[in-house]
Amino acid sequence: MTRPLRLVSAWMLLCLTAVMFGGCSDVLFWRSQRHQNTSVVEYLYPDATDPVMPQGIPVLNLPMRVGLAFVPGGDGQDWLTEGKKTELLERVAQHFRSLDYVKAIEIIPSDYLTRKGGFQNLDQIRAMYRVETIALVSYDQKQFNDKGLASLTYWTLVGAYVVPAEKNSTHTMVDTAVMHIPSRRMLFRAPGVSVVKGLSTLVNQSEQIRLDSERGFDDAISRMIANLDTQLVAFQERVKSSPEEYKVARAAGSQGSRGGGDFGIWAGVVFALAMAGGAWWSSKR
Repeated sequence: MTRPLRLVSAWMLLCLTAVMFGGCSDVLFWRSQRHQNTSVVEYLYPDATDPVMPQGIPVLNLPMRVGLAFVPGGDGQDWLTEGKKTELLERVAQHFRSLDYVKAIEIIPSDYLTRKGGFQNLDQIRAMYRVETIALVSYDQKQFNDKGLASLTYWTLVGAYVVPAEKNSTHTMVDTAVMHIPSRRMLFRAPGVSVVKGLSTLVNQSEQIRLDSERGFDDAISRMIANLDTQLVAFQERVKSSPEEYKVARAAGSQGSRGGGDFGIWAGVVFALAMAGGAWWSSKR
């Protein structure tokens, strides 16, 4: 029997023995997982077992100032650094800035949101940043690490080479709920889901898990932004078609384009005066 075949036979015998004895099977087949999530429901309704959302009519003051923030973690800890959160929120903010009825986007630092702060915390943010609408971003991420037979043996020209390795799987869900603070109403929401699969050796396992986590958030945010575009269009249509559900109040001098509704009128006046002046000058020559 050749050396590679002897190695394979010995390895198969070891596997079968481990499985037969049961207690040793954990050595060959092992799974660990990390899980962390933030919940917009627990944040807004910390003491309610079955929260009921208010049915008041939101008064949308256009153009709006919109806040944007991550919901604080349920256990006070976050996998995401503040820098990564800001990076992700800035990507979301770009889509709000393109809207005519949005005047400004305020990215709210995590320190200003308290765990289970509820609408009382949002009222404080409303007063500090002068925002009446806020987009709250929550997430749920699970990471699994499996050690199994498929990742242990690598064939080379000189025989079998055993590589201890982990098969990683990262599942991420990101959800954005846009809330109208005064009325306590949710205007709309947009989810995004991603799955990242990879392989790492025991040496670089922790680093690979961190990278997979960040990639999971990046991919989920991208999918959420795509859904956000769809929900923004649908929300505009609902506001137009359902005046009994939403009231729109425009700021003085605003026609829904970043407060610059009077610009066209004044431009016309200036143009008319210039034309009249030119005609008068021509008649005098």
